[in-house]
Amino acid sequence: MRQLPLTLLAASLMFAIGSAHAATQTTVPAAAVKTAEQLRDKAMNDNTAYQIVESLTTEVGPRIAGSPADERGREWAIAKFKALGFDKVYTEQVTYPLWERRSEHAAIVAPFPQALDLIALGYSAGTPKGGLTAEVVRFDSLDALKKADPASVKGKIVYVDAHMQRHKDGADYAIGSGVRVGGPVIAAKMGAAGFLLRSAGTDANSRTPHTGVTGFTDPKEAIPAAALSNPDADQLTRILGYGKPVSVKLDLDVGFNGSYTGANVIGEVTGKKHPDQVIAIGGHLDSWDPGTGAIDDGAGVAIAMAAGKLIHDMPQRPDRTIRVIAFANEEMGLWGGRAYADKHAKEVSKFQLGTESDFGARKVWLMTASVKPEARGAIEQIAKVLAPIGVDYDAKKPGGGGSDLSQMHGKGMAALSLVQDGTDYFDYHHTANDTLDKIDPKELAQNVAVYAAFSYMAAQADGDFGSAPGAFAGDGAEE
Repeated sequence: MRQLPLTLLAASLMFAIGSAHAATQTTVPAAAVKTAEQLRDKAMNDNTAYQIVESLTTEVGPRIAGSPADERGREWAIAKFKALGFDKVYTEQVTYPLWERRSEHAAIVAPFPQALDLIALGYSAGTPKGGLTAEVVRFDSLDALKKADPASVKGKIVYVDAHMQRHKDGADYAIGSGVRVGGPVIAAKMGAAGFLLRSAGTDANSRTPHTGVTGFTDPKEAIPAAALSNPDADQLTRILGYGKPVSVKLDLDVGFNGSYTGANVIGEVTGKKHPDQVIAIGGHLDSWDPGTGAIDDGAGVAIAMAAGKLIHDMPQRPDRTIRVIAFANEEMGLWGGRAYADKHAKEVSKFQLGTESDFGARKVWLMTASVKPEARGAIEQIAKVLAPIGVDYDAKKPGGGGSDLSQMHGKGMAALSLVQDGTDYFDYHHTANDTLDKIDPKELAQNVAVYAAFSYMAAQADGDFGSAPGAFAGDGAEE
């Protein structure tokens, strides 16, 4: 007779443990799932995002950080958030080095004189008055430059001739951006007079060079640095193939000009139950100056604004706050994202989930996530809502939060990555061809559907996704 009470006690303990475990699971209520499906379907036929990016690229145009257009962009964003009806609109200051582009020219001086199409890189130094002429030394990779004898580089213009190929996930950008960011710094330390690279782009047949930032942080250590269009890089490589000394003249009127204070622009749809708990989405408001910044990153700002607008227009406010952030100066070093993360690091536990759109305007095809194990079920619920519009879910890969919000993820914010089809993204990235005509309104609407559905489900979830200081350190999202 003593066995029965023990059995009952064990069963009771197992039930209690099971119940406690079940209570820790984060789930999305069935009603919220149904509403998210309706939001998704509505967004697929909504043109708000296209109207927003059309407005930004037409009324403001290029928005290089620290320029008069950058300020006009901030005023545009404040006005647009208010026009869309966001409950709260405000700014947070961001200070960063001011770098300016005035003009750039280059030509092969010998052995076959001819002009070159190029563009100066962010944080490049200018050339002396009258330009800089020096012999060119070519390397086919960043590793080859690193292994070179500094004596072979000193006083010369280093040219790194690394190629990018098209990939749906943009994987080769690690090659191109690695050369662009790290190459000039390495060359400068080796005593080079200047630096050239084959553009970090996949438009092999376009004489349109791709700009972007270098890794210089101290103006005193910077050297002139520029990117050649791919056909001009081909031409320079062919001429070097003759085996004769090749001299190039660079004339770059660019450089640092003190510091500048801009701002992140933020709009909120206030949560009715937990207004201090936040779903963070956004894009970066600045762009490079040759094009109008349509795909990089007017589209991201428009996607997040439109998703917030759709949720705002529902009959009832979401349980948690939807916070849309238009970040300042992403292009020259994630300045807006880093300032935001520094300011809000102590509040990271209040960030339910977040991600930024900054990879163009093609359809989202993949979702990954960095969340606590108990929230995987809720992520799977989100994945099921997104699957009918073409989004796969890879449970084995981390989610990094996108460019600027990667900084909050680094502080411990649970994050998604919502990967767009980037097959042709690097044809236009950082070039004069980044213009509105590259955006398909239907594909843009699919992005809005993804952002609206996931944001609403995260806002309504029973339980959290695991945000806490240092929660996802070493998850591999930065790789």
